[in-house]
Formats: sequence, structure tokens, C-alpha cells
Amino acid sequence: MQLFNLKLHKAKRRLLRKKMTPAEVALWNELRREKLGYKFRRQYGIGPYIIDFYCPQLKFAIELDGDVHAFNNVHIKDLIRDKFLEECGITIKRFWNHEVFEDIDAVTEVIVYLCKQLNDRNIKEHPVLPDSPSKIRGRYRGS
Repeated sequence: MQLFNLKLHKAKRRLLRKKMTPAEVALWNELRREKLGYKFRRQYGIGPYIIDFYCPQLKFAIELDGDVHAFNNVHIKDLIRDKFLEECGITIKRFWNHEVFEDIDAVTEVIVYLCKQLNDRNIKEHPVLPDSPSKIRGRYRGS
């Protein structure tokens, strides 16, 4: 079963990229072109949801929430979405729009910190094994 960027949501993802909120535009300017050292995608589809920003390498999602997310019914939907993402092995971090406007440097510091933590976790779970000593010296066993 396909989980990422379902064709069903392609037009909606495209529209959301064209009509980003001011907070999304501000954060995207910090995330794009790997400025923080990691590649993020915007308006990325995961299952039935479209995530504001997603780093596939780290399985890390970032959501920006406006005032409407403080209302109970929207908050409950956010919890359901977060649970789905966590079950997919995705780490999610939410920021309020006003946090982006008031101190984008602090927001990007948190993002960089979390990226490093997730990268370190990935390295521990999937270590890169060094070449064998004989290969490093230019010889292979049996040669």
C-alpha cells in the first residue's frame, strides 16, 4: 500500500504549496535548499494527511498551527493525525504560527537540535559499517 504522496491528494498538495500561510512561507525560507543541513519537502502527503514540512531522511514532520488549532474539535483531529504519524514511525513537532513570527531563530534552533537527535538515533539503529581492514589496505581475502 502506498503511504506517501497519494495521487488522490496531488492537486490539493499543489494548491497548498501555492497558498502557503505567511508563517509557512517564513519557515520554508529557512528550511529550503538544505539551509539547515537536511532536505525538507513542503506540503508532503503521508497517508490521508498533508504535512506542512517533512524530512524523509529523518522521518521528521513539522506542523505549523494557527489559532484555529486551539479549538477542541481541531485539537482532537491533530491528536488523531499525530497518532497516525507516530504509528508510521514519524516524529512530529508542532509550532504555533506566532512562534515563527516572534522568534524564527529559536524555532530553527529547535528544528536543528531535533534533526541532530534523529540523525544520531538513525546512525545508532543503522550503523554504517567500515570496510574490512584488508579492503582498506587494497587487498581482498584470497588475493
